Amino acid sequence: MADTALSAPLRSPLAHDAHRLAAATRTSRGAIRLAEVPFLAQVNVRLDAKGAAADAVGLALGLQLPLEPDTVVRAGELTAVWLGPDEWLVVGPPGSRAAVETRIREAAGDETVSVTDVSAQRTTLLVAGPRVRDLLAHGCSLDLHPRVFGPGRCAQTTLARTQVVLVARDEPRAGFWVLVRSSFAGYLTDWLLDAATEYLAQPGC
Repeated sequence: MADTALSAPLRSPLAHDAHRLAAATRTSRGAIRLAEVPFLAQVNVRLDAKGAAADAVGLALGLQLPLEPDTVVRAGELTAVWLGPDEWLVVGPPGSRAAVETRIREAAGDETVSVTDVSAQRTTLLVAGPRVRDLLAHGCSLDLHPRVFGPGRCAQTTLARTQVVLVARDEPRAGFWVLVRSSFAGYLTDWLLDAATEYLAQPGC
């Protein structure tokens, strides 16, 4: 029987907002940068941080799972985000989900480990630029000063009353990843664009 299944190209949760994000970035004259980072692989991992599996998984991924609360470890194309004493989110480039899952499962062996693909659960917004902390402070109660929330830090928090995972990127100018549930991505994008209005150049200026 011929395969009659319809196939369609992947469409990210914010594909229809890409032009709005790009326009805000342009008209801010460098003050802010807004963009979606679509289709990142996201794998939730739960295991005993003090057990043999933690070291084995770290070796397999080429990075040490962060043990300090609210920290991030990055190596190569992978980023491990601390979510709890026995829980991490491993983020990789698009298309790497299956390989990441396999490496974790094989490394854990007979040890107890939970590996869950949550790639479709969230999308990622990149929020960067010299005024990024001022922008985020409009809707986030965390102290985002670089001395407190600098590169390598993360937090599960609320932004504009929306649950997000906020990740400070490796370099200060790299800004933040905002991981948000796909169903709330449109709302959060509207909020960010509205909050960014004060940084946008007015016509004729």
